Amino acid sequence: MESKALTDQAVSKACKEGNPITRDFMMQQTMLRVKDPVKSLDFYTRERSEIPTDVKERTAWTFSRRGTIELTHNWGSESDENLSHHNGNSEPRGFGHIGIAVPDVYAACKVFEDLGVTFIKKPEAGKMKDLAFIQDPDGYWIEILSPNNMVTLIC
Repeated sequence: MESKALTDQAVSKACKEGNPITRDFMMQQTMLRVKDPVKSLDFYTRERSEIPTDVKERTAWTFSRRGTIELTHNWGSESDENLSHHNGNSEPRGFGHIGIAVPDVYAACKVFEDLGVTFIKKPEAGKMKDLAFIQDPDGYWIEILSPNNMVTLIC
């Protein structure tokens, strides 16, 4: 199959100047369906000690973030042994992954390893070094990246 990669020129041409009214619009959340909210909340909040405990403060904090993961749980699913959610990385492919920016990929991966998190790719493996992929309890892939390293990885 022939590669259909866009050139830099084609990307620039495809990206249009937005309507000024949309200047403060932001992509705020991605929704993931979860089987067991206790496991998922533990996974996604374990290292985030600054989350407010007061319901009103936590709600305001949550919806003020530039990138939020909304964990949606269908009550009763945690006890359904046959239930699993498609993570988009097997056929039919669709949703791919979310990403977490960290200052040091190797230090972050050490924390994830100590916590027993499942790795899809460790930072020293594969063609693209210095980034990793882990899985959450529902099998969704999470890219672990350092913004400062991405320029050398991609360019």
